[in-house]
Amino acid sequence: MRIIGGKFRGRPLRQPKFKPTRPTTDIAKEGLFNILSNRFNFDKVSFLDLFSGTGSISYEFASRGCQDITSVERHRPCLNFIKQTSQTLGIPNHKIFAMDVFKYIERCETSYDLIFAGPPYGMPRLDIIPDVIIAQNMINDIGYLILEHNPNHDFTHHPHFLESRNYGQTIFAIFTKEEVDK
Repeated sequence: MRIIGGKFRGRPLRQPKFKPTRPTTDIAKEGLFNILSNRFNFDKVSFLDLFSGTGSISYEFASRGCQDITSVERHRPCLNFIKQTSQTLGIPNHKIFAMDVFKYIERCETSYDLIFAGPPYGMPRLDIIPDVIIAQNMINDIGYLILEHNPNHDFTHHPHFLESRNYGQTIFAIFTKEEVDK
């Protein structure tokens, strides 16, 4: 596992001993950040990482200058890994919440420019993630929700669906706050 861009580019991250997560591949991360870097100035972005796992997406945002990063993960070994890695990299003000993602969404009173959700692919409630985030008004006016999923899910008919990018078994569906004319 390594950071693919920004000031920490190429920096290897110690592999965690546990394997409850499916880290986003380097190819998929590179594709995602190519899209986002053409649309956002990362040092001015508020970013929320849901189902953070090892935190690799949060580190990529920090590496590119993002100063407002929030990570939500409930698995204790993952949380410890995120805290240790964030401290090792010297990421200031990295807010890390140890809780169920749906409880965080339910209680959230903040909106974000970018929200990344990388839930387990087999999670039963994966399909409702865009709806609960949009209903809670968590996406800023110019913001995106990026939902990582596999080909077993199709969001192209969702009213807030903007576009998707496919990287083999990894698909990023991008949603906006407002409904999109199709």
